Amino acid sequence: MKYLKILISLALTIGIFYTLNTKFGSIPPIGKFLNPYSGVWQNETDESLSGEVLIKGLKNKVTVHYDEQIIPHAFAQNEEDLYLTQGYLTAKHRLWQMDFQTYAAAGRLSEILGEKALNYDRQERRRGMGYGADQAVKVMKENPETFKLVQAYANGVNAYINQLTPESYPVEYKLLDYKPEPWSVNKTALLLMYMTKMLAGADSDMQYTNALRLFGKDRFDMLFPDFFDITDPVIPKETDWSFIDVPQTPLPANQQIVLDTIREVIDQPNPDNGSNNWAISKEKSATGNTILANDPHLGLNLPSIWFVMQLSTPNHKAFGATIPGALGIISGFNEHIAWGETNATRDVIDWYKIEFNEDRSKYKFDGEWKDARIRVEDIKIKGKESYKDTVLYTHHGPVVYDKNFKSDMELAGYAMKWIGHMGGNNQRTFIDLNKAKNYDQYTKALQYWNAPAQNFVFASVKGDIALWIQGKLPNKWEGQGKFVMDGSVSENDWQGFIPQKYNAHSKNPERGFVSSANQHPVDENYPYFVFNDRFETYRNRVINDYFNSKEKISVDDFKALHNNNYNLKAAELMPYMLDNIDTSKLNEAEKEVYNEAKSWQFNNDINEVGPSIWREWWKAVYNLTWDEFDVENSVMKSPFAYQTIHMLKNNGDNEFMDIVDTPEKETSKDLFQLSFSEAVTSLNNWKNENGDYNWYNYKATYAGHLLQALPAFSVFNIPVGGDRNIVNATSENHGPSWRMIVEMTSPPTALGIYPGGQSGNPGSKYYDNFIDEWAEGSYHELNFLQSNKATDKIIGSQILKPISNE
Repeated sequence: MKYLKILISLALTIGIFYTLNTKFGSIPPIGKFLNPYSGVWQNETDESLSGEVLIKGLKNKVTVHYDEQIIPHAFAQNEEDLYLTQGYLTAKHRLWQMDFQTYAAAGRLSEILGEKALNYDRQERRRGMGYGADQAVKVMKENPETFKLVQAYANGVNAYINQLTPESYPVEYKLLDYKPEPWSVNKTALLLMYMTKMLAGADSDMQYTNALRLFGKDRFDMLFPDFFDITDPVIPKETDWSFIDVPQTPLPANQQIVLDTIREVIDQPNPDNGSNNWAISKEKSATGNTILANDPHLGLNLPSIWFVMQLSTPNHKAFGATIPGALGIISGFNEHIAWGETNATRDVIDWYKIEFNEDRSKYKFDGEWKDARIRVEDIKIKGKESYKDTVLYTHHGPVVYDKNFKSDMELAGYAMKWIGHMGGNNQRTFIDLNKAKNYDQYTKALQYWNAPAQNFVFASVKGDIALWIQGKLPNKWEGQGKFVMDGSVSENDWQGFIPQKYNAHSKNPERGFVSSANQHPVDENYPYFVFNDRFETYRNRVINDYFNSKEKISVDDFKALHNNNYNLKAAELMPYMLDNIDTSKLNEAEKEVYNEAKSWQFNNDINEVGPSIWREWWKAVYNLTWDEFDVENSVMKSPFAYQTIHMLKNNGDNEFMDIVDTPEKETSKDLFQLSFSEAVTSLNNWKNENGDYNWYNYKATYAGHLLQALPAFSVFNIPVGGDRNIVNATSENHGPSWRMIVEMTSPPTALGIYPGGQSGNPGSKYYDNFIDEWAEGSYHELNFLQSNKATDKIIGSQILKPISNE
């Protein structure tokens, strides 16, 4: 019984932890938590999958069939009922998760976790998360049809909440001693902001400003080039851009770079957030049907990020992964098309230094004083008085850093310009995609999508494949946004946006496939400035080489590629390092590891030791190479892996190879020798404490509960290979969060799986039942029902009925 483990967890867990590696709050009242009538024990029940339920707000009857994975297949008579039902069903299985994430997005964790969450809440308020959600609601209201459907979803969530009693609250409410609050359109907007932050909330402007000041422009450009010597972009190199007739924004007459020393920045999203997707043409397909795949790389959380559903009306049937709290199928298919996303990783955050007047009511702009707007953030704290934080807003955006937060500048600050603050009707994209029948309707749906920028892959039953890089992307002058800019000069503002029709895209390319893996979107010929902002350089080449090497591709090939563990990054450096080590200087322990490394074929399979050796050796050599970036009181970001490897192999005498703290003048070969000894020591120390360092033991992948992997509600030591920069991008707690393959038969046939389960209740057998199959590379057949008649795959059916007004 899973809840027996909770006693151990409570004894070991002094406080409740949230996923941001920050410890908050304290254990709830134990008597209340363990009460046999209303406490944790009431949650160890299976899901209710049959019977009739009365739902306020429904217009007509809705049929919901559950298959053996408890995937709900909802059949409604109209869209308003459909999305009300989606809200109800999502809350039924995932209420606490969707609610908690909106608290995190809004900077409200102090309300439920106490004073130790205050700094996190202040950070999120100053990041402008609530402000961005407010703007999104305004835009949705401008489209009455969208707003009506989002409100219907909220009504469905609230219909479920209103059926609950304290004893039936999800267990996390009992653990944290609070209760659900009503859902709203604003909460859906906050959930979308949560995803926008996760996928478009990273930037390095502050870190790059410090590097520019310390190393100068020539060395900075060498370390952080806009293009690497090998470019295998999302959109094929041979693409003709001559149709673009809107020019790039010209350079300003007087570029002024702010060279301040910046000591601290707000938290950044996980740098491994990314994904793979691809589609092949009918000519390249072994069956003559187009085939599409998607696997978003996100946190391996419990409950899972995704909740799988079928959503149907008489006019459409859509199936796939949803995000609890948002409408529609996000990565999935309908009778006519399939779609999926990867992160486009574009630079959509810029920072501006602001100069205030004496009372900070105004800021300087183009030689005049402009009024600053004030947003008072009232942060409620559990068991304490509220904390009020005054955030100043400029036309750029919120002043995140000032004398009251992470800065000591009395009359200056740094304002954030972020596409996430500009609002958008992202929900319309998925509402329309779910109903789209062809390429033209797919592209029309994308026009509403603002942020985060995504690579939307597409395939149709008719035989088309495509990929659009979609988002509202500023048309920047060359180099704009790499460093902190002077906020008092209008030339530094965003001057406009790339017209949506000129966003990079590809339809039915000659090579027979489209693909993306978070790499550079385009080559140097694209006529707009695209900053090399954390682009991937390894997964994409493995994927494209795989497709280029085969004349025909099957669904089984897609499965193999999803689970491909080849480590191209290691293959491009480790042999060179091994060849440049003086083996006569190795001791016996080092020789043993050297021989193990020599025999490795660069596959990160679970029983291999090579991946563990590579991980430790790469970490050691990387840190030795970039010790110049370890600067006190300056936040820094060291160069990307690809450029590091390029320099180690081709510029081994560069001054950056010299170790700062030694009198000798080291080269890359010296770093290989020193770092290898350091890696062997680390590995043997690990082995003495933990046993064999095969990749399964050493990596120790886990799916952690959102409350900082609370042991009773998490799954540890998952036997899965892969790693960062590998197509199977599974690291310790991050990786393929939803694997989907869709063959565009008529109707489409599909496979899917994710590392979790449909239920958010840790006491349910459906909480984590997919994990073992996911780890071994298996898939479930997705039962795409063509009518509301139950098939032999259905294990339970519910009828949702309107509550009579009588």
